[in-house]
Amino acid sequence: MQRLTALVFLLVLATIPSDPAVGQAGADGRRPPIIDMHLHAFRLDDGKPPAVNPVTGQPSTARTSAELRDSSLAALEHYNIVKAVTSGPPETVGQWYEAAPDRIIVGVHVDEANPLPDLEKLRAEIQAGRVQFLGELALQYRGMAPNDPRMEPYYALAEEMDIPVGIHTGIAPPGTPYDPCCPHFRVTLGNPILVEEVLIRHPRLRLYLMHGGAPYLQETKAILSVYPQVYVDLAVIDWILPREEFHSYLRELVVAGFGKRLLFGSDQMVWPEAIGMAVEGIESADFLTKEEKRDIFYNNAVRFLRLDRK
Repeated sequence: MQRLTALVFLLVLATIPSDPAVGQAGADGRRPPIIDMHLHAFRLDDGKPPAVNPVTGQPSTARTSAELRDSSLAALEHYNIVKAVTSGPPETVGQWYEAAPDRIIVGVHVDEANPLPDLEKLRAEIQAGRVQFLGELALQYRGMAPNDPRMEPYYALAEEMDIPVGIHTGIAPPGTPYDPCCPHFRVTLGNPILVEEVLIRHPRLRLYLMHGGAPYLQETKAILSVYPQVYVDLAVIDWILPREEFHSYLRELVVAGFGKRLLFGSDQMVWPEAIGMAVEGIESADFLTKEEKRDIFYNNAVRFLRLDRK
């Protein structure tokens, strides 16, 4: 079984193109650095078969929660992903952080199973440096819009403490509202235009739209046009959408002049191989220049996160 897992993972890695200036190892043996703005530290039900990858049709290469962590961290190392903004159940995120403290940026995950945290406890965690990011805010799954009044104190805290906020936008897997997990999910709650009042009230908020705002292209472009502080990540759409559709969407954002505000993300959930698939989704965009790819993979995130390039 371990040999089969390794073989599947190696087959995914083999799909990466060979342009050393973009992704493959250069003369020093290292790939150029990447920052993943959207990674998850989730648990697997170790007693059940792993979920099928919706693109490959194959079960996850990880069979247990420990394998998911170790394989994901190995993929980050392989692709020289030097920082990964990571969210999920707090205990699990903590385990991933302990395993790779220099690589993992700890976030607070909110969705149908993870409620909004206590505000004062969150403040204390931020002050102590144990939380560095508010997200993924998958509010849609709770039947909440980004501009829901219940979110106001959280945005105010993030603005005060100057930590980034990542909001789930767009859609979800087919049938999500019929799943017992998510009866309150609505597509309309993922429209990026709904962040406008948040931005008006919090002009210093470092906010990015997860999943590129897809499929709301025009609304995403409208928000980016008027609010220059907003960025978008390309997570999940860079590997789960048909390649032509993703590249068409990405091209539109670049042509519109937003190339300096696009962020790489994998949205690795329970498929470690998705990290490499997401990298390949960007590298295969032959309409991007090498400089534009480096912006998406690294430079834009360094600026947004206010990191020291060293």
